[in-house]
Order: sequence, then structure tokens, then C-alpha cells
Amino acid sequence: MANKKNIVRRIKSAVISVSDKSNLKPLLQTLNRYNVKLISSGGTFKAIRKLGYRCLEVSDYTGFNEILDGRVKTLHPKIHAGILNKRNNNSHKREIKKNNFQNIDLVIVNFYPFEKTLNTTKNHNKIIEKIDIGGPALVRSAAKNYNDVAVITSTNQYSALIDQLKRFKGATKLEFRKKLSQSAFNETAYYDSVISDYFNSVTNENFTEKKIIYGNLIERLRYGENPHQKSAIYSKNKDFKLRKIHGKQLSYNNYNDIFAALKISKGLPKNIGTVIIKHANPCGVSILKDKVSSYKSAFECDPVSAFGGIVSCNFKVNKSLAVELNKTFLEVIIANGFETSALKLLKSKKNVRIIDSTNFNFDDVLQINSVSNSMLIQSQDDFIFKKKDFIVVSKKKPNKIQFENLLFAFNISRHVKSNAIVLVGDKTTVGIGSGQPSRLDSCQIAINKMRKFKKNEKEIVAASDAFFPFVDGIEKLIQSGVSAVIQPRGSIRDKEIIKFADKTNTILIFSKTRHFRH
Repeated sequence: MANKKNIVRRIKSAVISVSDKSNLKPLLQTLNRYNVKLISSGGTFKAIRKLGYRCLEVSDYTGFNEILDGRVKTLHPKIHAGILNKRNNNSHKREIKKNNFQNIDLVIVNFYPFEKTLNTTKNHNKIIEKIDIGGPALVRSAAKNYNDVAVITSTNQYSALIDQLKRFKGATKLEFRKKLSQSAFNETAYYDSVISDYFNSVTNENFTEKKIIYGNLIERLRYGENPHQKSAIYSKNKDFKLRKIHGKQLSYNNYNDIFAALKISKGLPKNIGTVIIKHANPCGVSILKDKVSSYKSAFECDPVSAFGGIVSCNFKVNKSLAVELNKTFLEVIIANGFETSALKLLKSKKNVRIIDSTNFNFDDVLQINSVSNSMLIQSQDDFIFKKKDFIVVSKKKPNKIQFENLLFAFNISRHVKSNAIVLVGDKTTVGIGSGQPSRLDSCQIAINKMRKFKKNEKEIVAASDAFFPFVDGIEKLIQSGVSAVIQPRGSIRDKEIIKFADKTNTILIFSKTRHFRH
């Protein structure tokens, strides 16, 4: 008995209906070489004829004209029965013969550019007209019947089909058709998921009864967090807007840190700010306007942790900064562009990854965390603070500079793993405590970092990502020299905290919003 993988099917007729008409010529040459009968419609029919190849129009093949402004063309029993019938099924053979239908052995389809249309217009009616109906129906029919029919859904598959036809003299192997079927169902699922996502946005409903997530493969990574784990990065955008311009391949951990860094730096004032990340946590952030001072200040917050970390600059890197960046070992350097002289210097270290994030911005997308067959989904913590979102609850009031430093500290705290404590002096973090089960421990870590690296700021303010459940945490901060604290309200001991702040002449501001990052 022959191996099923070796079963070949001769292609005698093909339906071609493509939105993307590029690279048709070499494909048509090969199909013509093996005397494949071509059936097509609309613009594809005209393109095939223009290239000099014979082709039968769908309406002539079916005996039924296109209707409804072309909405109904290939949706016809003669087309779908020709694709879907099982060649070895006697009942199917009889029905095909009875209706005077013919087999269709190859379907070549790519869909209306729905996704591209979303990027070019906001007109709902125009968008709706770019939802392909006939194309996906043809593809699904052919993919279901892969035992007998080959289906092509991308111009990238043309060369593989040509090679297959040449190798097997106008036929295709079952194994090849099965692989094409897998790609086809991925394509229809992706296409439908983009449409579904669009309608979710139109109806403003992100948490639907069924959740569909789609993505384009950007890169298969060497491995995941550890060498025994497989990994890849996908994006909803086919045009991935992070551009690696130097260095070795990025890893899963690199990307995790890169996104953590960009989440902070893209939220800083325009063209201002340096962020240093280690293990997805900030270990130094500064919004000083001078580029070199900004980097040095962020680095000095925790130079030990910064070693081997990731630096993200919310501005274009110049030569002076490149000199400073080259003084320590960094895994990745991200910026909104690099001056030519700066890039030349940075490239002298062959392993450092250099990333241009000029065109990268965070879209309003959901945050997803998956475990086993389940997903936790939430909207992003991208709350924009306004003055009305804060209440000064202490007798002592902050001046403008103090308030700016407090807001900066609170903004950074949302990006630090909870429990989070952020100490700030002169628009720069001077101590960060993160990821501790006890808020008191996070306070101590932040204070230890500040003391260890000998910060000499005249005034230190502190932010907490959630309320202090007891006085001991804020007491520890004040004893370390903190003059102002910002925290969310909500503790049953808020009054005790306020009383302690007043007793110690400390500025205390309550936020109406907390910012856990687990």
C-alpha cells in the first residue's frame, strides 16, 4: 500500500481571484506549461488576459452573471462543488457528473485588503465593503478538501507551488497540500479576527463572550526566558516599529525589558528622559533636560543594577552621550534616533543591541497574561493624571517643584513591581524598592539604595503605588529624610497617616487612583 504522504494530485483546473496581483507572471507561465485551465473574475481576469494567458471568466463558467456590484461572483454551486467533492467518493462522482460540473484542483486567492483599509480610512461604509466574502469561502472549501485540492493564499507561496509542479510534472503531493491547508486556515482565522477586532472597537466592547487574539510573526527567538523554552514575538502590526540597527539577536528577556523601558520612556515629556531597566523593573529614571546629565543621574540611582541593563532614551542620542553609554556594559540601547557620530561610537561594541524606537508608540491595546488554557485580560494602566485627581491632605502644602517631583515619582511607581516605593530628588529617582510582599520592606530597600550610592539631593520625596496600611512605612521614609509623600487613599488608617504627617511637618498628598503592577 502506497504511503499516503506520497499521494499526488494532478492539477487540471484552477480558480484564481487575487487582490494582490503582483508576481503572477511566473506562476501563470508554470500553470500554462502544464495546460492548467484558468477560471477567474473581475480585475484578476483582466490581469491574466493582459499578461497574454487564456482564462475563462467565472460568469461564463457558471452561466450566472456577477450581481450586487460584484458582491456575488464565485459563490456558486458549480465552483464550490468542483472544489469540495471527494475524488474517491462514488456518490460525489455521480452528483458531479449528474450536474455536469467539473473538478477544480487549485485555488489561488488573497483577500480584499481589509487591514490596510483600516490604516487608510475611518469611513465605516468603505471599511465594510473591504470585507471579503467569496475569497475566504473559496479558501475554506479548498483547505477542507486538501486531500484533493491545493490552496494558495499568499504571493509568498507561489515559488513553492512552482517548484512542486515542476518536481511532480503538474501535480502536488498530499503532504504539501496539507501544509497549504494549515496556512489557509491560519489566514482565514487571522482575517476574521481582524474584522472581529474592528467591530469590537466600533461597539466599544473589549470583553466579549469569545475572545480572539491575532498577530504576525516578527521573529522566532533563540529561546524563551530559559534555554529549554521555545519563543517567538508576534505583533498585530505587520510593520513592526522597533528597528534593530546593530547587535546580536534579541532574546525573549530582551524584548520583555525593552517593552518595560518603552512603557516608561514613551510616557515621559516629549524628547526628555532616560530610563534604565533591569529584569523589567526600572533601576533609574531621570527627566533632566540635559541628555548627558539625564543619563548620568538615572545611572547613579543604582549603578550596580544598571550594569548589563537596558537604557531607553526618549530623545535622539548624540556623540557626548554615546561616550558615556560606552563606559559601561549595556545589553540594549534604545533611542528616538542616533546621530551618525554617536552610532559609530556605539557600534564599536559588537554585541550591544541598538534599537531605534522613533516610530514606536503604544496603541490602546489590552494587556494579556496567559496561563495554561486561560488568559487574564485587562485594559492598560495609562491613566492620565490631572490636578483634580489629587488631594493635599496635610497642613503643609507643596510648592510647584515639590508637586512636580511628587507627580514624577508617582508616575514611575506605576511601572515598578508592587509593593513599590520610589524616592525622587531633582526630577530623578534616587532609590527604588520593588516586588516585596511587605511595603515596609520596599521602603527599606529604596532607602538602602539611596544611602548606598550617596545621593546628596537637598530634598527627597516619596511615592507609593498603594496606601500605607500602617504608620510604620511612612514613618521609616520620613526618618530617612523624605519631606513629602504621595500615595493612594483608601486605608482604614488614613486619618492616622495624615495625623502623623502633620505631627512631623511632612507634605502628604492622596491620589484617588492606585497603581499596582504585579
